[in-house]
Amino acid sequence: MGGRVYGYARVSSKDQNLERQREALAGVDVLVEEQLSGKNVADREKLRTLMAFAQAGDTIRVKSIDRLARDTRDLLRIVDELQAKGVAIEFLDSPMLNVTTKEGRAMLTVFAAFAELEREAIRERQAEGIALAKAAGKYRKARRLTTEEIAAARLRIEVGVPKARVAKDLGVSRQTLYSALEGRGSYSAV
Repeated sequence: MGGRVYGYARVSSKDQNLERQREALAGVDVLVEEQLSGKNVADREKLRTLMAFAQAGDTIRVKSIDRLARDTRDLLRIVDELQAKGVAIEFLDSPMLNVTTKEGRAMLTVFAAFAELEREAIRERQAEGIALAKAAGKYRKARRLTTEEIAAARLRIEVGVPKARVAKDLGVSRQTLYSALEGRGSYSAV
């Protein structure tokens, strides 16, 4: 009898949707979902728990390589740890990738390196775009909510006002509102 098949789905923020990954991973025995940046693997408690829980003969299925790790070293460390336990890893977007062979591992390293390069290129283009917008006077930093505004937002949300409406009324993005409500980022000390 084969082991269990676990699915692992991850998006970088609570604003992003897991639905496409859920659909792709339909049919797994257990689906583990995480809404957290892939930048720091140590912060991803559900992934760490899954890796500790999975046993020899089990399989962890992920939609794509970048959902498991964003950094080549992290990816290889995760794959090594799982393989040492006898846990198979499958990437649905790369079905021919067999990470148990030398060739497959080399391909995994190349795929991860290209994904890392693409992320760096995106960051560079973003920085260039911001610099151009600043030079043209079209860029401004997001407005920071005050403690009083956050408290008022909480009250409005409790009585049923949609968060999108609250954010619009405050003149901030939904992400800024979510960060303020959850005490993340620059709001962690509020």
